Amino acid sequence: MNLNHLAIFHAVAASGSVSRGAQLLHISQSAVSKQLSEFERALGVPLFDRLPRGVRLTEAGRLLVGYANRLFAIEAEARHALGDLKQHARGSITIGASRTIGSYLLPQRLAAFGQRHPAVALSLQVENTQVIERTLLAGEIDIGFTEGVVSSALLDYAVFAQDELVLIASPRHPAARQGPIRIATLGEQRLLMHEVGSGTRAVTELALAEKGVRLRPSMTLASTEAIKHTVAAGAGLAFLSSLSIRTELKARRLTVLEVEDLHIARDLYVVRLRDTPPGPTLAAFLAVLDAAG
Repeated sequence: MNLNHLAIFHAVAASGSVSRGAQLLHISQSAVSKQLSEFERALGVPLFDRLPRGVRLTEAGRLLVGYANRLFAIEAEARHALGDLKQHARGSITIGASRTIGSYLLPQRLAAFGQRHPAVALSLQVENTQVIERTLLAGEIDIGFTEGVVSSALLDYAVFAQDELVLIASPRHPAARQGPIRIATLGEQRLLMHEVGSGTRAVTELALAEKGVRLRPSMTLASTEAIKHTVAAGAGLAFLSSLSIRTELKARRLTVLEVEDLHIARDLYVVRLRDTPPGPTLAAFLAVLDAAG
């Protein structure tokens, strides 16, 4: 079935005459008459009775107009939906973020985006850096945020914020009552770390390896909150993001220890598939991200 013919049929049926249908379509009356005749020959049934003034639908025409009405209503709905999408009025974004970013940086940005675009559905998955990269490559998320180092040539990494990793302890820990810790003695401490695959762990290990120090964690925990609570209980020391311990420092449940000749600064990345331009909804989210600084 020729959809152009169907559109002409629909316009004539809606207006009740060939001439008014031609005006609606902005084409000549003779062209409308010709294409209607071609449509009727292709279908093998007459669709209109020609009257001295206007036209009247035949039984076949009345049957077809019901389908045409539904089809063009769906077309109008699709156009409206696409228009909304261009204006960021609807859509969805699936976000993957590593722990520090997902828990301590993104919430404010998600709230700001939600206020501007309340009809857009946002979904946030918090995983370690390796999982974020894998799910992004698999097409399971639209955008990722990681703390780790660049590892895939198929992904584009752009710095969107900076962070610092600091050594933390309970204020009651013996190390908290001493002076700065010598970096060579870190191996003597009980250290708590994230699991392999964590961006925080990878950056910490790399920074210490450059100083000739190799750490063997006495405890491995998959949650930043678990590490903070365990350190606060006096179980050992840990390197964590300065962003993640603000509340605990203010409440004096944790303290930051100085390590001689060690400063671990790191970039935080927004990650997307290489050579894949963002759609309008994702572009709007990136604009909010940029505005937040």
